[in-house]
Amino acid sequence: MNRAHGLSVRVKLTLSYAGFLMLAGTLLLAAVWAFLLQYVPDDWNRRLLHENPNRQLLLRTFAPAAATAMAFLLLIGLLGGWFLAGRMLAPLTRITDATRMATGGSLSHRVRLAGRRDEFRELADAFDTMLARLEAHVAEQRRFAANASHELRTPLAVSKTLLDVARTDPNRDTAEVIDRLHAVNTRAIDLIEALLLLSRADQRSFARRRVDLSLMAEEAGETLLPLAEEHGVTVETGGDITPTVGSPELLLQLTTNLVHNAIVHNLPGRGTVWVTTAVRPGTVALTVENTGERITAELAATLTEPFQRGTERVRSGHAGVGLGLAIVKTITQAHHGTLTLTPRRAGGLRITVELPATAPGNERGEGRRPPTDSPADRCPGRSWRPGASIPLALAPDTPGAGIRGTSPA
Repeated sequence: MNRAHGLSVRVKLTLSYAGFLMLAGTLLLAAVWAFLLQYVPDDWNRRLLHENPNRQLLLRTFAPAAATAMAFLLLIGLLGGWFLAGRMLAPLTRITDATRMATGGSLSHRVRLAGRRDEFRELADAFDTMLARLEAHVAEQRRFAANASHELRTPLAVSKTLLDVARTDPNRDTAEVIDRLHAVNTRAIDLIEALLLLSRADQRSFARRRVDLSLMAEEAGETLLPLAEEHGVTVETGGDITPTVGSPELLLQLTTNLVHNAIVHNLPGRGTVWVTTAVRPGTVALTVENTGERITAELAATLTEPFQRGTERVRSGHAGVGLGLAIVKTITQAHHGTLTLTPRRAGGLRITVELPATAPGNERGEGRRPPTDSPADRCPGRSWRPGASIPLALAPDTPGAGIRGTSPA
């Protein structure tokens, strides 16, 4: 790497060490000289110069010794300063080499500085952590780009095939081709809109306003009421008033995605979804639980990855595009919150979103909903009904798709 002309840091440190050492030596000799002058008479009698101590004799004998000592200090300062500066700057050299390797595209290299935890060790550890996060982020972006390309290529390839068939077979039913093209294009549009929403949430380019998560939960439940009836799923909402600050549109999308996943990936014809809100110290929480088959903690930890699907997932008309929980994760991070996925012992999944709380507008607590500490576990086998919230308990009508390996929409 080309460097501008000038003294290096090692040379500057060496000169600084030598300069301070010379300054300290000069001050020490000056202090000794001033101390000795108090006890030596100022006698200019040349006849007694070599017989009695005087300042002239002291100066003649002390000056050469002082000059020799200063020259020795200068040499020690330069050599010792060069060695010490090299030792002190060695960790920075390793960090610089790692930075150059990272600039060249090698993010797997780490400094791994040994020794005691001093400032250089903390800097190296922080740099290693940054490299690890960059490597994970780049790998995630590459997987996302590959998966997105694959997901977008599929509807385009299907559309091309349908058009080719329609062109080569004039007697084919045109209405059927149009219907299939409409379905394929609708899926492609949904995927593109999900990608745009994911990008918008990741860039955090949105206005923040006061939001009540409990109202979002009720609105999402009302919107997805027909879907729940179609799948034969009972949806129950309730909880506390949960004020926070964020984008109402994004937080509504977050809640809708969670409820949608809980409905679609549930037990066929006899499933239940619990949507609850709660106020915690410093945060507000939105929890969505559903019944279903048991899943492992390892699988649950991967469900927020884009286009991640379970190996035995059952496709349906409401299966989504594979970005449901990825969007939830991005929106949660954009609002400085935390997302937790926990498999339920009885089967299904519990998803909790915690966001920073704001001061409630009603300090007396009017309009509070009943507390909801995991109603699914507290009242198994019973239909739980919210108090002040809009009840969304639905009687199962038709069977729907169940959890097969469980994955986000």
